[in-house]
Amino acid sequence: MEGSKKLACEPQRQPGPALSPLTGPLLVWYDGHARILPWREEPTPYRVWISEVMLQQTRVEAVKPYFDRFLSALPDVEALACAPEEILLKLWEGLGYYSRVRNLQRAARIILERDGGALPASVALLRSLPGVGEYTAGAIASIAFGLPVPAVDGNVLRVAARLTAFEGDVTEPANKRALTAAVAAILPKERPGDFNQALMELGATICLPNGAPRCGKCPLANRCEARKKGNALSLPVKKAKKPRHIEEKTVLVVRAGGDTEKILLEKRPAKGLLAGMWQFPMLEGIKNAQQVREELEKQGATVCEIRPLSGSKHIFTHVEWRMTAFFIRCARPFGQGRWTEPAEREQYALPSAFGAYEGFLRGEEENVQLAWPGGEEGIRS
Repeated sequence: MEGSKKLACEPQRQPGPALSPLTGPLLVWYDGHARILPWREEPTPYRVWISEVMLQQTRVEAVKPYFDRFLSALPDVEALACAPEEILLKLWEGLGYYSRVRNLQRAARIILERDGGALPASVALLRSLPGVGEYTAGAIASIAFGLPVPAVDGNVLRVAARLTAFEGDVTEPANKRALTAAVAAILPKERPGDFNQALMELGATICLPNGAPRCGKCPLANRCEARKKGNALSLPVKKAKKPRHIEEKTVLVVRAGGDTEKILLEKRPAKGLLAGMWQFPMLEGIKNAQQVREELEKQGATVCEIRPLSGSKHIFTHVEWRMTAFFIRCARPFGQGRWTEPAEREQYALPSAFGAYEGFLRGEEENVQLAWPGGEEGIRS
């Protein structure tokens, strides 16, 4: 029994041949092929930290303008710690996964109080910060502080699994630890940050997650066990994800007239999906125009006009919203919520889930006639 328990805790398959011959060729390739990215040009601890958090579940090209804007507005830990929530969320608007920016601010306040405003050059202390996991701590420690610790994200897991023809499920903690240990064993003391970034860069640009890897351009092709075996496309092995939960919503774009028409916004609950964000009012389920009218009249509205808008959808990590929408014009403001005027709307951060209907905030009513394509936030690449 004891022997069986021990085997059950071990990885399904230990990584194959040693990775040690890969270090030199990979760094040479990185020196000549690394993409020019704003956070790489000046890798201070704060800049590395912000970029790594932004890059979680978000593509590099999408992050670039956000990074520059964020750093211009909040250039250091103190500015981040003291930023009003509305400004913080507005700077993050469109990036999604808003818990990331809230964790950034929580961590900044800890750093300000505990570490005097400077990120700590310690993996353990970095790991203690909200929103900083094993990978992010390793990235900050190696890139910003030159500490010889691995930073294993999805790109690195894929590269390591293919180089070693590792056939274990990389979503299993024991298997991930085995691949992380294999990377740690070859981490150069002189350039650990560059080496970690080189592995990430290889996964993002050559050893691709979707479609065939570009083996002809890979500096490690002749050392890749998966290429020799012809099974690179089947690696890494991952268990199938659970299907997303479908939720049906009815979005209401409500205007109330006067000399300056106002649009109704409401704030989401402080906890849960899109916590604390502003949104157009929503009803659960798919409602028709008469049901919408009756609901608004219960809240004291005098409805002058109601017409359907194009439907849309938005995909979160575990949930998919399928939205029906209506434009409603009312005689005057009513009920609860925030009635916003054009001059003040830029201060309200709306999640990208409502991108199909934000034209109303900009006075571009015709834009909402087209269905918003929606789509997943994507992986770092």
